[in-house]
Amino acid sequence: MEERVNYLVDWMRDYVNEAEANGVIVGVSGGIDSALAASLMKKAFPDNSLGVIMPIQKSLEDQPDALNLVKKLELPYYGIELTNTFNEQMNVIEQSLGDRWNKETDQIVRANLMARIRMSTLYAIAQNFGYLVVGTGNKAEIYTGYFTKHGDGASDIEPLRNLTKTEVYRMAEYLGVPNAILTKKPSPDLWEGQTDEGEMGVTYAHIDAHLRGEDIPQESLNTIQALHQQTGHKRQMAPGPAPFKKED
Repeated sequence: MEERVNYLVDWMRDYVNEAEANGVIVGVSGGIDSALAASLMKKAFPDNSLGVIMPIQKSLEDQPDALNLVKKLELPYYGIELTNTFNEQMNVIEQSLGDRWNKETDQIVRANLMARIRMSTLYAIAQNFGYLVVGTGNKAEIYTGYFTKHGDGASDIEPLRNLTKTEVYRMAEYLGVPNAILTKKPSPDLWEGQTDEGEMGVTYAHIDAHLRGEDIPQESLNTIQALHQQTGHKRQMAPGPAPFKKED
């Protein structure tokens, strides 16, 4: 495991230095992926790493796992409560659309807006310091498209992109991530009771097994294939038409 950790740390350090950036920054949610990303970047840049905790509809004090992590890592951080920003933007949008506001998509629209507000906040701070934004997506999430486009899916580097969820947990445990983070159900925490597996309709165990080329139940395979196909647009640049043909 130490060899893999060193590989990721060296890769991160080389990439950031080649980009002539001053350091790295990550949004710390209190979840397993951001905990591992923060742990790796603190190893790569002990003096030039920064965490940002960005609660929405909660207070900073309601983020114990995130706070405990940055303290354990001795990671400098900013706590920025974005509830007012989110509420003001939602009110403007709803009032502008009036009776055309689609209540059936209200929950997912609000959830994705939260992720995008956090992203723009993170990038503003990153630009202030000349830092690169570290993404927290793992191989399972990227394959199934389980992230918000231009939200938590936006980053400058993705050190976890080739790690399955199982591997994320193993490396996080090896690096001493607090047990409270290791044992709680993965969730983007965008609404009450939300969990990754509940929303996707498939377990990470089956996703990881599929990514390893192993056989899994047909129902899970169908779900994974559907998620991958439906979210292809999230994993590529926005398309454009072919160039105009040259005129004779």
